[in-house]
Amino acid sequence: MSGNRRRSDRIMLTIPLRVHGTDPTGTLYSEEARTVILNRHGARIHVPRRLQGGETVRLVNVLTRSEAEFRVIGPVGPLTEKGGEFGVEYVNEKDNIWGIHFPPPEDESKSKALLECRRCHGAALMPVSLVEVEVLETSGILTRSCPNCEVTTPWGYAEKHVTMGVSAGNGTAFAEAVAQAGGGGAEQRRHRRVSLQLPAMVRDYYGGAEVTKSENVSKGGFCFSSEKSYLFGQGLLVVCPYDSTASSIETHARVVRRQEIEGTSRKVYGVRYTPQGN
Repeated sequence: MSGNRRRSDRIMLTIPLRVHGTDPTGTLYSEEARTVILNRHGARIHVPRRLQGGETVRLVNVLTRSEAEFRVIGPVGPLTEKGGEFGVEYVNEKDNIWGIHFPPPEDESKSKALLECRRCHGAALMPVSLVEVEVLETSGILTRSCPNCEVTTPWGYAEKHVTMGVSAGNGTAFAEAVAQAGGGGAEQRRHRRVSLQLPAMVRDYYGGAEVTKSENVSKGGFCFSSEKSYLFGQGLLVVCPYDSTASSIETHARVVRRQEIEGTSRKVYGVRYTPQGN
C-alpha cells in the first residue's frame, strides 16, 4: 500500500473498455474488456482472450469514447475460460483516457478522494484532509481550484466515473471485493459508495492490529487490502478514518467479503459495520 511500492496512485474502478489488436497470425480482433485497477501510467485489465507481452493494443474507454495505444506488459494471473488479467501501460505517457487527474507524486501518501467539479464535471484524485472528509459527508461540497475551469469551483464526490458493478469471477478479485465492500443487495443500495482512500485501523479480537488504507467507503462499511488473513464472517474493531494523533472510537464490523489477489500475498476485504454483539 505504501507509495514506494508503485509509481503512482492506483484506483480500484471498473471502466468498460474495447480492446483492438492483432493476434500472432496477423488477424485483427476486437474484444470487450474492463479495468480492474488503473493509475496514471496504465491499468490492470480483464480481457476474454490471451494478450502477448510486448504487443501494442488500442483501448477505448466506452464511457468517454477516449482511446489510446497501450503496451502489454504481461499477465498478472493465470488464464481461465473467462479470460485473464494483464498489465498495460500507455505508449504515450501524456495520454489519459480515464478522464481522471492524478495528484503529483509528492501528494500520494496523503488521504485522497475521487472528486468531480460540479461545473465542468472533470474528475480528479485529490488529497483531502480529515476535516474536508467531514465536510463532504455533511454538506457534500468542497471549494477547490479547477484546472479545467481555471477558477475556484464546487467539488463533490465523483459518481459518473465510478462504475463498481462487475460480474463475478476469479479474474476480478479487486473489483468484485470493492463492489461488495458495503454488503450485498439492499444494503448496498442504501449506502452510496465513494472512492475514498483514508487511513484505517483494523484490529481483531486476539490483539492483532494494523493500519492500512480504505479503497472505498460507505456509511455501511468500507473496503481495504491487507497481507493479513481475516476470515469471512470474522468480527473486527475498525476506525476509518484513523488519526494516530487523536483518540479514536472503534466500531464493530464484520468481514462480508474476502478475495485473494492472484500473484500476490494480499487479499481484498469488504467489512460491514455491525451493532455491538452482532
